[in-house]
Amino acid sequence: MIVNPAHLDQARAVADAILYEGYLLYPYRKSAQKNQSRFQFGVLMPPAYGAVDPCELPASQAECLLDCGDDTRIWILARFLHLRRREDPSDAWDEAIDREHRVAASVDRLLGADAVFPVHVPGGQQGTHMWEPLDAVIRVHAERLPGPYGVLRLRVRVENRTAPQAPPEVRRVALRYALISAHTIIGAEAGTFLSLTDPPEWAAGFAAECANTGTWPVLAGPPECGNLMLASPIILYDHPQIAPESAGDLFDATEIDEILTLRTLAMTDAEKAEARATDPRAADLLDRLDGLPPEMMDKMHGAIRYLDDKRPGFGDDPSDLGDTHPAQPPSAPWWDPGSDRSVSPQTDHVLVRGVRVARGSKVIMRPGSRRADAQDLFLAGREALVQAVLFDVDGQVHVAVSPADDPLAELQSSHGRFLYFAPDEIEPKEEQA
Repeated sequence: MIVNPAHLDQARAVADAILYEGYLLYPYRKSAQKNQSRFQFGVLMPPAYGAVDPCELPASQAECLLDCGDDTRIWILARFLHLRRREDPSDAWDEAIDREHRVAASVDRLLGADAVFPVHVPGGQQGTHMWEPLDAVIRVHAERLPGPYGVLRLRVRVENRTAPQAPPEVRRVALRYALISAHTIIGAEAGTFLSLTDPPEWAAGFAAECANTGTWPVLAGPPECGNLMLASPIILYDHPQIAPESAGDLFDATEIDEILTLRTLAMTDAEKAEARATDPRAADLLDRLDGLPPEMMDKMHGAIRYLDDKRPGFGDDPSDLGDTHPAQPPSAPWWDPGSDRSVSPQTDHVLVRGVRVARGSKVIMRPGSRRADAQDLFLAGREALVQAVLFDVDGQVHVAVSPADDPLAELQSSHGRFLYFAPDEIEPKEEQA
């Protein structure tokens, strides 16, 4: 089974988002404080920097489980960013070049001693841009695990072996010799990887014993793909994909595209000019967003997704596949009171000291000892109007109220904003008569 190119393309799209996560943060200007300390994910420092900060690792390790034969061919794409400096004194800035190194070996070779593949990136200069040489190794090992299944444990280590002439003493300098956003894509030309996030029951013990350092392997490609693994410095779920609403790279792949887009469009012309001068990727981003059509903006605005496709109304037809038949949400989501006719916040009630309390009831607020907010002391003894009685999924009762003498109560009620109390934290007003 050869890896499907379309499956690999999906894995690469996610890997690219990882590659540039944290590369440049909004507002995309080098003068911004947050851009003075960049490259936070998957940084493999030169070993010498460990004397300065032992928390910065020189290597990452991914272990995963593979069901395959000894003649299976394994290939590994090691990918990372390589820092390059803009040396112009009046326009200094650290950019990055993406690097990729591919190695391959059959399982029978990996079952013995480690297979060690050297990686060398020469230093260089182009115009005002300079970059340092990098040396690394990709160390691969495999072993058959005991039991009737004969599953394989595959280990992939990426080790930075760069030795600068002078040991770096500050992080900014050490990054010049680092493998940044380092991650691997692992493919098996025959065989099936097992999920470490949700392994089959018989493999749960083996999955728990896998030692992963600075990276976490997940099944890559679409759900029907079983022979790709992505070992990422950012913890992902199996078969991750780029949100279809995303209009392009914003270098904040874990954040909300719509908010970042709106904030970027709101920048002044001077701020945009500074951002464009900061980095070519920032310039491309601004050019793309400035010309973003309205329909793309509308597409970003809101989506509901379900991680579990085994829910009522989906998958009843065996031909349903997530990539060709998009999952439809249930007509009444679980969080919608309309999905449970036994729940009616407008008419439900609770008995408090033998008195029926429901919407429209008058109560006295008595914040109890369970509350830690000192401001609740100002509510004690004040009258409130009950707006709803709610039951959560655990069966707990919550009484939504509005303070009777609050001049903003009507406005807050129109927005559905209330104070919430447990039944033992209110006292029926009728009892005070």
